[in-house]
Amino acid sequence: MFRSDLLKDKVLVVTGGGTGLGKAMATRFGELGACVAIAARRKDVIDATAAEIAAKTGAKTLAVPCDVRDYAQVEKARDRVLEAFGRVDGLVNNAAGNFLAPSEDLTPGGFRAVVEIVLFGSFHCTHVFGKQMIAQGGGGNVLSIVTTYAWTGSAFVLPSVCGKSAVLAMTRSLAVEWAHHRIRLNAIAPGPFPTEGAWSRLMPGGGDPSGVPGDMLKKKVPLGRYGEHAELANLSAYLMADESGYITGDCVTIDGGEWLMGAGQFNFLTGYDRAAVKQMMAAMKPKKG
Repeated sequence: MFRSDLLKDKVLVVTGGGTGLGKAMATRFGELGACVAIAARRKDVIDATAAEIAAKTGAKTLAVPCDVRDYAQVEKARDRVLEAFGRVDGLVNNAAGNFLAPSEDLTPGGFRAVVEIVLFGSFHCTHVFGKQMIAQGGGGNVLSIVTTYAWTGSAFVLPSVCGKSAVLAMTRSLAVEWAHHRIRLNAIAPGPFPTEGAWSRLMPGGGDPSGVPGDMLKKKVPLGRYGEHAELANLSAYLMADESGYITGDCVTIDGGEWLMGAGQFNFLTGYDRAAVKQMMAAMKPKKG
């Protein structure tokens, strides 16, 4: 889809990059010539992922153990990246946490656990690495992974809703404020992309994508399928590339039309036999005379 040197020599930091979508994005960046720093809490996981990406793509990689909830740890991660690569050109805020719960049953600790990762973590990384980009004077790029319910809201995931919507507001605010420094900030709102971690926490019935819960979710997607990791990775690569240089403050949705399906009042009719729907609508037409 892209020329092989699209991200040549760019130093890109991916939080939560050891598994799932973060790993897919980090791998794609490496394939396109970037130097990739993977930041996450589990050292064994990111060490293995960094080694795998380096072997597969030939990219320079760095595993940086870091808890994004801790500002001081993010500063140390920045120092590690600078020591290894000399600068930083871009950041992907991908680290997240989430779980299903009736909002009346939430504990303050449960709410805080998600918001501290999603919102505080994204702010910490954006602030620390953003200031570094400002100091370098060469511009930069911050991409945050949010969700479509950042603007619609959603039942049963209140902490994530609050965190993700705030990250989107931060993205749009800093896109204006930091444009002077030639730093672009954008977001991606993915729909259902099966990952082992999120799927097991958020899919009823144990999280088997091939089971009934998966089919139930798939029916909400007009395109009739789940997203593929490569599709999101390619979108993120485009937004991190100089060729998308006039895009800032935006949020690109990649969900097969899922959120639009839920937004339209009569979209539910697409789930019925089309001939029966047409017959029903014809019967509802007012008679002439």
